[in-house]
Amino acid sequence: MPTMVLTAAYLNIGGNVLSDYTRKVEVAVEVEEKDVTTYASLGWKVVIGGLKSGTVALEFLQDYAATKLDSIMWPLLGTVVPFEARADQAAVGPSNPKYSGNILVKEWSPISGSVGDEASVGVSYPTSGAVTRATS
Repeated sequence: MPTMVLTAAYLNIGGNVLSDYTRKVEVAVEVEEKDVTTYASLGWKVVIGGLKSGTVALEFLQDYAATKLDSIMWPLLGTVVPFEARADQAAVGPSNPKYSGNILVKEWSPISGSVGDEASVGVSYPTSGAVTRATS
């Protein structure tokens, strides 16, 4: 039974490799469910897929130093930028596919936490357009 533990995921947003700051990455895609039931279905619901959408959910450890995470993400707020995520930082291949597309950077929480907490940032960005999976 194949298993994997995420220990070295890769994340690139807007041309910036952010793996050093990332402690969680989740790429999720879904398809709308459209009900096309008619009387011919004899009481059974019939569905087809509609529009596709996705989200990229992330958790970062914050860094305010010049050229670090906060200074990278702040100017991206409100823009659509490319992203790429992989389960491992190794080269893209059949056992390490890359998922890529564009995301809308719709939020940024530069300061979040309670006394004694690590400075972290949790965000979720909607995809804009297709999300692709590639193995080369």
